Amino acid sequence: MSMSRKQFLRTIVGAGIGVAGVATLAACGGDDGGPADAPAGGSCTTPTATIGSNHGHTLTVTKAEVTAAAAKSYDIMGTATHTHSVMVSAANFATLATGGTVTITSSSSGHTHDVVVMCA
Repeated sequence: MSMSRKQFLRTIVGAGIGVAGVATLAACGGDDGGPADAPAGGSCTTPTATIGSNHGHTLTVTKAEVTAAAAKSYDIMGTATHTHSVMVSAANFATLATGGTVTITSSSSGHTHDVVVMCA
């Protein structure tokens, strides 16, 4: 069975390898679907987010937000005992809209988190 690069990256993230390594791999370019591994038609259908060194934070980005492409700040507190914010720029949304991946560093609350947002 063949696995796409994006599926491989999601498997690594799910296994807890770490966002830094995934961000490095994601930056390598496509090996099975073009430079950004854009889905057929080059559009975003399912945005997903993974938060590195996570301890209860959550981020949900909707397809409508990607389509609107307006910069937006997200509170990622989730079930953690403190909050962080993540600013997704209009340029980030443009990358996501074509099926790309972006890595954003959260605000600091004594530490930061690398947040990887992908669009399939």
